[in-house]
Amino acid sequence: MKKVLLDTDPGSDIDDLVCIAYLLVNPDCEFMGITTVTGEGENRARLASSLCKIAQKDIPIYPGAEEPLFIEQKQKTAPQAAALGNWTHDTDFPKAQALQFMRDTIRANPGEITLLAIGPFTNIALLFTLDPELPSLLEQLIIMGGQFYYPGGEWNAVVDPHATQIVYNRAPEKCISVGLDVTLKVTMDKEEVRAGFDVPLLRPVLDYAGIWFDSHDVITFHDPLTAVSIFNPDVCTYEKGTVTVNLDAGDNLGHTSFADSDNGPHTVAKTVDRDMFFDKYFSVFK
Repeated sequence: MKKVLLDTDPGSDIDDLVCIAYLLVNPDCEFMGITTVTGEGENRARLASSLCKIAQKDIPIYPGAEEPLFIEQKQKTAPQAAALGNWTHDTDFPKAQALQFMRDTIRANPGEITLLAIGPFTNIALLFTLDPELPSLLEQLIIMGGQFYYPGGEWNAVVDPHATQIVYNRAPEKCISVGLDVTLKVTMDKEEVRAGFDVPLLRPVLDYAGIWFDSHDVITFHDPLTAVSIFNPDVCTYEKGTVTVNLDAGDNLGHTSFADSDNGPHTVAKTVDRDMFFDKYFSVFK
């Protein structure tokens, strides 16, 4: 049983909600709580709450930081919140308590918490700055973020590049990143999603996905792959090394790079077994 604390930005890309649904029904997951990040934090909390209601799980949810550390917010709204009226959800959440909740949860469970970061890293950077001992109290930090094996930027890293650097600089001994290099290999188109999501907990996700599909042809399972790798690490192969973050102003701000080294402080996913991933993801809904 893994104790998982999730930091997420549901309501923009649909895959955050696809990931939350997986965690809610995974029998090997003790879901400790959810914190949200980036603009319209309460709407993001409401979206997460709607899935918790369907799953009949009382998961603590805390809206977190809505603004990056130093730059303007690139992700100001949660478009999928437009469909919230179709689903029961909570509307009131604790204010300005996300960091304290994360800190208390980790300190109450030393060496047991997997911190799963699948949104921009503002909350995590603030947390590690507030309490520098916390990284050492985690079982592991699992990140959906970065792009390591070919040039380019990944959204979570570039939305708050300074936070991204802080997180990698202060990461715990076990820090694993599942980057865009591998997540882009696990996609489903509209028809595959409609067929695969025909289970109660995924039906609201399918409803929210209608907004996503207005401007996209596929769902890329960035966040679900990262979550599945916690419970089935052999779904990916990995390489150790050092992640660096570009903080030079310009188009490459927030881009990540990776230098392999057996003694490096970070681990990144290198390949993914697509068929194994989808089998493991959908198995928890049967």
